[in-house]
Amino acid sequence: MTTPTVISEFDRSNGVATLTFNRPDSLNAIDIPMAESFLEAVRGLASQQGLRCVVLRGAGRAFVAGGDISGMTGGQQQAWQMVNTILESLNPAILLLRDIDAPIIASVKGVAAGAGFSLALMADLVVAEENTRFLIAYNGIGAVPDCGGSWFLPHKIGAGRASEMMILGRTLNATEAQHWGLVTRVAPEDQFDEVLATTIAKAAEGPGRAFGAFRRLVDQASGTPLADHLEAERQAFLEMTTTADFSEGVSAFLAKRKPRFQGY
Repeated sequence: MTTPTVISEFDRSNGVATLTFNRPDSLNAIDIPMAESFLEAVRGLASQQGLRCVVLRGAGRAFVAGGDISGMTGGQQQAWQMVNTILESLNPAILLLRDIDAPIIASVKGVAAGAGFSLALMADLVVAEENTRFLIAYNGIGAVPDCGGSWFLPHKIGAGRASEMMILGRTLNATEAQHWGLVTRVAPEDQFDEVLATTIAKAAEGPGRAFGAFRRLVDQASGTPLADHLEAERQAFLEMTTTADFSEGVSAFLAKRKPRFQGY
């Protein structure tokens, strides 16, 4: 039996659902099957009776290390098709998850990069192990953030700091991310599980419907609806897959060398 790339578990005793990104050998990089599995898991949560909290985590050493760049080789058409297919599952999953009243907590270890960073930003609360690193990563392949990254990030830390992360490739450690307002709790490795459990228990015992209404009010107050922005992101990313810089960025990433961008 094939192990699912997103494992969904539900604890009826406390109403906590846990979604685990499960490609540890690739640091949980998102490929098409994982994106589809994520959407399927979120759809299951939408009808789950007694749901009080949703926890997102990654198996192994990382949360999510972005999209699976290895699948974006083979020319512009293949890259375009892969990105589009992945986002056709991820974007609806994000919108559906944000529409669920239960608080969303990201349990982050290792690295949250690219789409993984965006998914952590999507959560209401983030608990990070102290050695975690957060980075946009899209600048390294000549692309733009997806999965709501360019919507959540400036809303949480402002356009100036968001631009610093994108244009200068700023990587934040967990403490810096907390100071910037991206992380709720930081814990050393030996205390992480305890801090996470305490945070989950506090969120799960609260007024879920009020939390859901609060999230929607905050989202609406941010201006452009998330659904519209996700589509704008998707179109911008697909356009980037047709550029020479994107081809160079993907090649450089896979070759583990610094990209030589030309600006077109």
